[in-house]
Amino acid sequence: MRIRSLGVIDDAVVELSPGFTAVTGETGAGKTMVVTSLGLLLGGRADPALVRIGAKAAVVEGRITMPAAAPAAVRAQEAGAELDDGALLISRTISAEGRSRAHVGGRSVPVGLLAELADDLVAVHGQTDQQGLLRPARQRQALDRYAGDAVAVPHAKYAAAYRRLRTVVVELDELTTRARERAQEADLLRFGLDEIAAVEPRAGEDVELAAEAERLGHAEALASAASVAHAALAGNPEDPESLDASTLVAGAHRALDAVRAHDPALAVLAERIGEIGILLGDVAGELAGYADNLDADPLRLAAVEERRAALTQLTRKYGEDVGAVLAWAEDGVARLTELEGDDDRIGELTAERDALRDELAGLAQALTDARTEAAERFADAVTGELASLAMPHARVTIDVRQTEDSDGVEVGGRLVAYGASGVDEVELLLAPHPGAQPRPIAKGASGGELSRVMLAVEVVFAGSDPVPTYLFDEVDAGVGGKAAVEVGRRLAKLAKSAQVVVVTHLPQVAAFADRQLLVEKTVDGAVTRSGVTVLEGEDRVRELSRMLAGQEDSETARAHAEELLAAARSDA
Repeated sequence: MRIRSLGVIDDAVVELSPGFTAVTGETGAGKTMVVTSLGLLLGGRADPALVRIGAKAAVVEGRITMPAAAPAAVRAQEAGAELDDGALLISRTISAEGRSRAHVGGRSVPVGLLAELADDLVAVHGQTDQQGLLRPARQRQALDRYAGDAVAVPHAKYAAAYRRLRTVVVELDELTTRARERAQEADLLRFGLDEIAAVEPRAGEDVELAAEAERLGHAEALASAASVAHAALAGNPEDPESLDASTLVAGAHRALDAVRAHDPALAVLAERIGEIGILLGDVAGELAGYADNLDADPLRLAAVEERRAALTQLTRKYGEDVGAVLAWAEDGVARLTELEGDDDRIGELTAERDALRDELAGLAQALTDARTEAAERFADAVTGELASLAMPHARVTIDVRQTEDSDGVEVGGRLVAYGASGVDEVELLLAPHPGAQPRPIAKGASGGELSRVMLAVEVVFAGSDPVPTYLFDEVDAGVGGKAAVEVGRRLAKLAKSAQVVVVTHLPQVAAFADRQLLVEKTVDGAVTRSGVTVLEGEDRVRELSRMLAGQEDSETARAHAEELLAAARSDA
């Protein structure tokens, strides 16, 4: 990884080799930034506070070697990424303003893709993960993860039935608790539909009536205007001497028609004037018919206005025009049918709910049985690992139990509470020595014991659901002496089948590493490119001496450091 402008790190390169790598350094030197950097590459939350003061952005770049057929590689290539000589290049940029960008294999991708890849690449564990393991929900997730398909298959069936039951219950509750509101809504709909049905409006009727009312209200003026216009076009029979447009146009046409043979241009004009004459005759005829057919009946006008008033009453309540009123009526009929069918629907939903509860009870029992069987194997496996971590007499058990609830489902002859993950509560219990009563690890485990339980759980996971890389951030906190040696020995064993990176302050753990990296700050408080170095030979002895006694040149510490390295090599 290359890390730039992240926290105390200005610019540093961290090369993680296969096997077991220990990252050490003074407190505050920036060791945790290594974990933070990897977390960012794997889709972790982008906090602008991580950007180094004075920098515009923090950048983390990683090169991960993997086969082209690895699940993470396949998923990355589906997103358009390309492998570079068998390696996947990933980068993450966080601006000081909080914006975040991700690139995989040369392609810009959503940050969520990094989280998807992380599931198949790296398991990251630190102090916060230990605290998370104290929560029963996380313990149940750990057991389910260990069990694999034995729990995943019945859990998927249970989850599908549970989701359907919740949907049915919500709809049923809505129907039964809102009965009064629905009855009131139905009454209002019936009233409105009856009111509309009494008027029987037609689509577009309001527009037609408005035009008719306008015409009837001005019938005399319209008739007079039509008569005057007709006389102007066709002449007044009572005044033979009057001039009219038709006579004048006809005279113009005759004058041109007599000489049209002498000039084609004039012939065109003559034809156009002839057309005007025909048009004037047609218009004059229509004006005469219009005046004769115009109805000035005041009774008809009154009937039209009465009908318009009835339609206006509807448009005030149900829509801006008659079309909208008819649409409201159509929707109202559909809604009323739905409301009137609620009683039947309630019966159907009640029957489905009861059937689903019975089905869920059977699925919950199958899920409980699968978890109980897996819990015994999981507990035995973790107990076996604790024996390798200087806790030879410790015993881990897993309590799978249910909480009674009068509104729950019947499982094993009892009504128990149920949820999206089943009816089971899972809790890890630890008896640290013979004769001790098993107690929840949240109450019965010291800090060092909790660290070792966490490590044991992860080692068990490594055997059932392995990932290529494990990163532990001071999971050895609270551990010392012989227990610390055993932790180092177990991490070294895990590193034979996976890449293991441990940020540690314990020399007993660091001594077992195949490679040790030292994180150092410069005088000005920054970690630069040269601030992450690989320790070998004398340099590694000096660092282990510092970790042991706080003094690099202490002869006693040096002798102890060399002894630790020799013991670790002999184990290998």
